[in-house]
Amino acid sequence: MGASSKAHKIDDTNRVRIFNNPFLDFFTKTHIAFPLTVFPIFSSVVIYLGIVDHGLTALQTIGIFFSGFLLFTLVEYLIHRNLFHIAPTSEFRKKVQYNLHGIHHDQPKDKKRLAMPIILSTTLAFAFLGGFYLLMGKYAYAFTPGFVMGYATYIGVHFMVHAFTPPKNFFKILWVNHAIHHFKDDTVAYGVSSPLWDVVFRTLPPKKAA
Repeated sequence: MGASSKAHKIDDTNRVRIFNNPFLDFFTKTHIAFPLTVFPIFSSVVIYLGIVDHGLTALQTIGIFFSGFLLFTLVEYLIHRNLFHIAPTSEFRKKVQYNLHGIHHDQPKDKKRLAMPIILSTTLAFAFLGGFYLLMGKYAYAFTPGFVMGYATYIGVHFMVHAFTPPKNFFKILWVNHAIHHFKDDTVAYGVSSPLWDVVFRTLPPKKAA
């Protein structure tokens, strides 16, 4: 049987399991410390190579880095809205949606499934570096770190809104929006690390929902 057919199985710690096999299921979980350590290191090394080996200036690096970061916030929004919440119009789509994201809505406090498995995310980081290099040459050495750090920021914010109480400052809106998305209306507040694209695409929760 495929992994998706086992998605509803509950293990002895009351967590939903994707795989029956404990070894395989282990690799669906990631401690938050891994992406928050690996991706800053990855980004720092790539930026260093861009400056030292490819002649990027500090100003170029900063500007292109934030362009990559901004693109990731858009990608985050679009994937969350259009893939993670894909309409379950068939059994296949239902299983895909559940394994990608529905499991998180079922178990929002499972801290080990708040990030992509580190082996997969690291592989994707190198793949993005190669892909961006084909598109933009040496500027990928600034753009990719921005994109990857956008992911790291998303993971960090996502972990905090599930693990900690809301702060008493303007960042509280991230906690409020994500709580509305999880527990009141999952057709709004798709942006986790930023409400920017919810504003642009008009999916920001109404004030009365807060």
